[in-house]
Amino acid sequence: MPENTELTLPASEGGVRIDKVITSGVFELDGGSWEVDNNVWVIGDERECIVIDAAHDAEAIRSVVGDRVVASILLTHGHNDHINAVEALQDLTGAESQLHPDDRMLWDEIIEEAPDHDLADGDRITVGDVTIEVLHTPGHAPGACCFYVADLGVLFSGDTLFNGGPGATGRSYSDFPTIIASISERLLALPEETVVLTGHGDPTTIGAEKPHRQEWIDRGH
Repeated sequence: MPENTELTLPASEGGVRIDKVITSGVFELDGGSWEVDNNVWVIGDERECIVIDAAHDAEAIRSVVGDRVVASILLTHGHNDHINAVEALQDLTGAESQLHPDDRMLWDEIIEEAPDHDLADGDRITVGDVTIEVLHTPGHAPGACCFYVADLGVLFSGDTLFNGGPGATGRSYSDFPTIIASISERLLALPEETVVLTGHGDPTTIGAEKPHRQEWIDRGH
């Protein structure tokens, strides 16, 4: 695993590994702005890879990619801090972008051209010898998606589930009951040993978060 990650994950038999780069910038929504650090994840083997979220700094992401082919840029949702380096990263790599269509209104606020492909629940995307399954998990944003890699026992959760609970739902296009339903029905049903690699902050596991569901509901958003 990359630096700044406390967990060590095995590579697949075919050499697929996960790398991480932390980028820094500004999240803007509803007229507010916040300084944020984002986790950008790169999954692939020595030949090709997929970037999960393109946040703030395309050059930093490219430094982790190296000379590999970027097969795709998968976006967990359309908030600007997760997509604001898409165009620059595409210029550097030629990769195509994929976003759930329910987040197009967020995308359209900062990017003129449409995403190259729409993500849909149940999509399966292969990189090397592993398969990434798309889980549509609305709540933080209508088109929020998580990416589950059963072959490696990991979930890329974006801003849907963090170490400590659900992502924020107090802003436009978000909804607390919806995110609770998404996490309860889609994520907490995964094996408890599944490692959750988040869009911000530290990793966690499904088993570590599952016992706290009622606490999240009680405290609300």
